[in-house]
Amino acid sequence: MSGSIPFYQKQHRHYDRCYRSKEVESAVSQYQSSSSSYATRSRASASLSASRGLSASYSGLEESRLSPIPKRAKSTYLAMDKENQIIGYVVPIFRGSQEYASGLSDTEEARMKEGAGYMARRNLFTSGLEMERTEQTSRKVSTRQSAEHISLSKRIYENEEYHKCMNEDSLMHAPEFVIKPRSHTVWEKQCVRLHCTVSGWPDPRVVWYKNNVTIDPMARPGKYKLRSSYNVHSLEIDRCDFDDTAQYRVSAMNSRGELSTFASVVVKRFKGEVEEALPMPRHGIVSEYGITFETHIVDGFGVSFGREGETMSLGAMVIISPNLARYQPVVQWYRDDVLLQPSKWCQMHWSGDKATLTLTHLNKEDEGLYTLRITTKTKYETYSAYVFVRDADAEVEGAPGAPLDVTCQDANKDYVIVTWKQPAVDGGNSILGYFVDRCEVGTTHWSQCNDTPIKFARFPVTGLVEGRSYNFRVRAVNKSGMSRPSRTSEVVAAMDPADRTRMRGTSAPWTGQIIVTEEEPAEGVVPGRPKELEVTEATKNYVVLSWKPPGERGHEGIMYYVEKCVSGTDSWQRVNTEIPVKSPRYALFDLAEGKAYRFRVRCCNSAGVGEPSEATEATTVGDKLDIPSAPGRVVPTRNTDTSVVVSWEASRNAKELVGYYIEASIVGSNTFEPCNNKPVKATRFVCHGLVTGESYVFRVKALNTAGLSECSQESEAIKVKAAIASPTPPYGISVLECVRDSMVLAWKQPTFIGGADITGYFVDYREVINGVPGQWHEANVKAVSDRAYRVSDLKENRRYQFQVRAANMAGVGIPSLPSETFICEEWTIAVPGPPHDLQVTEVRANTLVLLFKPPVYQGRDPVNGFYVDIKEADAEEEAWRGVNEKAISTNYMKIKILKEGETYVFRVRAQNKAGVGKASEPTEPVLAETKPGTTEIVVDIDDDGVISMNFACSNLTPDSKFVWSKNYKEITDETRITVATSGEKSKAIFNMPAEDDIGIYSCAVTHTNGESSSYTLSAEELKKLLEISHDHKFPIIPLKTELAVELQEKGRVRFWLQAEKISANGKIEYVFNDNTLSQGEKYKMNFNKDTGVIEMIMESLLQGDEGTFTFQLQDGKATNQSSLVLIGEVFKGLQKESEFMCKEWHRKQGPHFVEYLSYEVTPECCVFLKCKVGNIKKETVALWYKDGREVKGDGNLTFTEGVLNLEIAQISKKDAGVYEIVMKDDRGKDTSTLNLTEQGFRDLMNEMFSHIANSSTALKIQSTEEGIRLYSFVSYYNEALQVTWHHKDSAIAFTDRIKSGVVGEQLWLQIIEPTEKDKGKYAIEFHDGKGGLKRTVELAGQAFDDAYAEFQRLKAAAIAERNRARVAGGLPDVVTIQELKALNLTCNISGDPVPEVVWLKNEREIVSDDHYIMKFESGKYASFTITTVNTTDSGKYSILVKNKYGTESADFTISVFSPDSKK
Repeated sequence: MSGSIPFYQKQHRHYDRCYRSKEVESAVSQYQSSSSSYATRSRASASLSASRGLSASYSGLEESRLSPIPKRAKSTYLAMDKENQIIGYVVPIFRGSQEYASGLSDTEEARMKEGAGYMARRNLFTSGLEMERTEQTSRKVSTRQSAEHISLSKRIYENEEYHKCMNEDSLMHAPEFVIKPRSHTVWEKQCVRLHCTVSGWPDPRVVWYKNNVTIDPMARPGKYKLRSSYNVHSLEIDRCDFDDTAQYRVSAMNSRGELSTFASVVVKRFKGEVEEALPMPRHGIVSEYGITFETHIVDGFGVSFGREGETMSLGAMVIISPNLARYQPVVQWYRDDVLLQPSKWCQMHWSGDKATLTLTHLNKEDEGLYTLRITTKTKYETYSAYVFVRDADAEVEGAPGAPLDVTCQDANKDYVIVTWKQPAVDGGNSILGYFVDRCEVGTTHWSQCNDTPIKFARFPVTGLVEGRSYNFRVRAVNKSGMSRPSRTSEVVAAMDPADRTRMRGTSAPWTGQIIVTEEEPAEGVVPGRPKELEVTEATKNYVVLSWKPPGERGHEGIMYYVEKCVSGTDSWQRVNTEIPVKSPRYALFDLAEGKAYRFRVRCCNSAGVGEPSEATEATTVGDKLDIPSAPGRVVPTRNTDTSVVVSWEASRNAKELVGYYIEASIVGSNTFEPCNNKPVKATRFVCHGLVTGESYVFRVKALNTAGLSECSQESEAIKVKAAIASPTPPYGISVLECVRDSMVLAWKQPTFIGGADITGYFVDYREVINGVPGQWHEANVKAVSDRAYRVSDLKENRRYQFQVRAANMAGVGIPSLPSETFICEEWTIAVPGPPHDLQVTEVRANTLVLLFKPPVYQGRDPVNGFYVDIKEADAEEEAWRGVNEKAISTNYMKIKILKEGETYVFRVRAQNKAGVGKASEPTEPVLAETKPGTTEIVVDIDDDGVISMNFACSNLTPDSKFVWSKNYKEITDETRITVATSGEKSKAIFNMPAEDDIGIYSCAVTHTNGESSSYTLSAEELKKLLEISHDHKFPIIPLKTELAVELQEKGRVRFWLQAEKISANGKIEYVFNDNTLSQGEKYKMNFNKDTGVIEMIMESLLQGDEGTFTFQLQDGKATNQSSLVLIGEVFKGLQKESEFMCKEWHRKQGPHFVEYLSYEVTPECCVFLKCKVGNIKKETVALWYKDGREVKGDGNLTFTEGVLNLEIAQISKKDAGVYEIVMKDDRGKDTSTLNLTEQGFRDLMNEMFSHIANSSTALKIQSTEEGIRLYSFVSYYNEALQVTWHHKDSAIAFTDRIKSGVVGEQLWLQIIEPTEKDKGKYAIEFHDGKGGLKRTVELAGQAFDDAYAEFQRLKAAAIAERNRARVAGGLPDVVTIQELKALNLTCNISGDPVPEVVWLKNEREIVSDDHYIMKFESGKYASFTITTVNTTDSGKYSILVKNKYGTESADFTISVFSPDSKK
């Protein structure tokens, strides 16, 4: 096989050096040197030139550079012998640089000759040729050359790194695998190394994964070694074991993106290779831990049913002991024995104690047997259950179900075959065919591949674009419509299979031989004939051709033309006339069905079209694959109470069988439903989800690619019911007693009794001599019903082993495992033997009942008591503890110390006078829980007084029975108790209840999951039941209420009671003081038979009505009576109230007050006097009075909707008084009075004060020029409001320095010239006659400092404002004066200190002289005098006064005129 330059060498200059370490560079240099020398010497041999070895000299390499290398398909580099067996690798000579075509030192070449690679090449290519000897150079020369080579490599590397840093952006690119890791197959205990070369800038970060789990070398030191050097990354696995068989992934990531590639490692064993679908783990103690792990899967998932599109989760609790915090088992999920990998369809989660598999979007492909496998370092545990997936509701009624298992096969550059499986549901109409859709990856557009539906479940899709990836899906169609689309296929790429193989990283096994070759140039070569043309598939819709490329085809890629001709003619017609195909596969459509055709293929490239291949044999267009025949006889057998096992005979002569569909129908319904929606290949299937007790028939259909077969014959009807099987073996054989020639054995009941009661047990024994067991002998010919048996005719001091078999109506089960070896010698111990036959019943969350039988061996004295021990199931032996401190005498005990959710085991010890004997065998672990649907015994007493105990069970099986016991001994004598059972209920009836019936009664239901309950009948309980029974026998009429009295309108008196239950035939007698009353004017009686209310009404109570009233009731044999005594003060009070109500009734006949006069204070502190009146009309008048004087409404009186209001705004002391309102019309009048004097007025004001207090704002701090002010605003202030100011919780005594006051609605406290003593908490208290209200503020710390600083600032500002220089007045704005006159102006000046005074004219200072005279006297008066005014004195004048607190000016204007100008 000729070599070629790999694509990664053409694209990456750094391949030849940059990824290598110095050691690798030296080895490659040696390899190239020896290769080049050998190539030079081998040119003389003609036979060698014709071989697949190295055939070009270095001059040939020079010539090859002058002509372009034609494009061609990528080659593999495997050396083959004549029988096409792989004998080594063929490594091409690097063409990237002349440097790598030249040799290195002779010393390196000499060392290379001694290597395995050199010997291999000599054997392959130079057999019969003598090897030239080479001269060895000195170590000094070799060292110098090596040093120069290393120096040059370092300079090249540094130069490249420099340019990368200088222009990072132009070089930045996503990671790319130049060399991908290849897969390996190794033996156990060998080492394996996966390595890859990654390019990318910035340098990618590389992470290795095992089965998508990150590899952490620190987790298992020494197991994994990760190395990275010059972009070469490697993973070394030390001493591979079977658990290292996995898929490994290496991921490279930088800022430009992420890329991953995969490689597989398969580890084989030398002996005992496991051929099972689920690999076996290692057994034995693990050296890493030195312990053995025990794994238990609990709370597993059961058979599950889902529907397409739903989400389903399967989970199970996993218990691993010992529990190591850092150790995690291998958790794997399988479907139909195929390992599942995480994907968008299934997600796996391990929480440390629970494994969960989530099927995110159910499809029929998800149906199957799911297996959870937990693998530790010593063993593994599995748990399996089936998952059924039903079709989703069709979008169109009557449409078929969606196809499933869409896969792509034989993918090529522009061609792929899509296959699928037909659905089990056809919608009631036969499926007409299928449509195949495709979608290019990266888009969401689906395009239909076929115009007409196809019947076959496979279809060749052509016209794909090379290099692009596609998804496919399939839809079924019948006359009702189209089905939902199937689940999309895996992504498939349209590319050459050889390229796909190289991308997947497959490799040939290592042979120790490396062969270096170079391809011969072959430009402009017309390709030869295609090889091995054949028809691989022929249907009535299409024919598929397949062939192999020719051997002579040049370097460039080739394409193909397909030709056909009708058989018997020689007229060849090209099928693909426009575009040649790239793949060596082609599907021909539109052929005439029934005609025979021959086919041939031509190759073509740029050099021309080659010769045609050999024509195929004549092929007739039509379906070659027949639909399978119907399966044979279908036989259903019972399995569980919801499933049936269906088996059938396979379809005869079925080709390419895909599987079978099973359908079930309830007898008489004539409607078949699919039992599986995914074909099964076996001829046996368990159909789940059936209804218990229903009868079903079954039928089966076979399918292959051609379609579904006819249905098989229907099976015989079978009723869904748990199958009966022979019981499993008993276990726990122990010795209860031993004498000289016999031994009493005990054992435990089988865990599975086979669905039928155990009829007995058979015991076998054998003698063991010197450790060698003998033959088994039957101990009993007739089955024993007890789980204890005495084996007789044994020999003293001999050793024996025993085994026990259980039997039921299905037969005798297999024997138990042989017991321990027991010695037949007489027991002489004083204490009793172990109790036996321990049973647990009535299990609840916190209680259970333990039953046991006394020991067979009593000891020296009779047994006088028992002790019960308990411990947690997973606890050590030292954890056993006693339940009872005192020995019990009964053979049962109710244990009440359980914790819900905990699992326990129990044992019993017997005692006699000599002491406590050996403990019994422990029970099986029992979980303390109350199972759903658990019921208890209910005691009932019927109308005839019959007492019965009732128990119901909804989980009955056809073989279940109710077993009643007293003190846990079955009741067989019905003299005292009669048992009656009907359906799911059973009752135990006491015939004559008496003290002899006291005890514990229990009821257990056989063939259930421990359904049982008990009821304790004590002496007190019996007495209570007898009383109730007596009441039922001699009943009384129950009363809801005793005889009572109430007053009605007009003061009527109503006597009444209500009977809880009385028939329409009931009779009532009304009695007063032993005299029977009758209906009349004074007494009116009424009996409502629907409600049971009995009443007697009297218009009024007179003096003679004092006494006892009695109602006597009788209804059949039931009677009752109730009395009411009305005498003394009780009678007088009732009579008085009756008279008052009568008067009230008369008052309300005219206008009256429904609500009497009252007041209301609003939040705005307005007072309203209001009342509510009734029975008014337009003529009704309302008059208000205060202190006897009518009050004018003044527009504030309102009279609407029966409500009268009188508003008192801004109430004060003058508003105190007695207010009255009178309502009157022609029917009468009514009066209401409200006293608002003294206490009444104070209460009103206090309520108003409360409103004012609640409206107050929080105390705030304000600084003034005098000091600090605290203030609060209220919504309304009344002068009668009383407030108290507090400082440090003490009332403030007001002084000249601390004052309070009110301004508008502001209440304030002024602190003048505050000091440190004034710090603290201040409060204002509003008094409202009750608790009052306080508003507080803290005047301390920063708040005080800030307020004090502001006070100082305001004070200083006030002083400055008060003392600054001012012009008080006296100056006019304008002065008009005649020339030659004298002018004198005077103004007042104030300021402290005395201000300075400056006069200005036109903003220039005036100096005092004879013309201008300016005076400032007493610091208060300033004068300005002009002695003789002239025209030059006109202008703007100002006086400016100033001192240290400020400056002020006053302006005036002087206008001088001459007398002449005025005239």
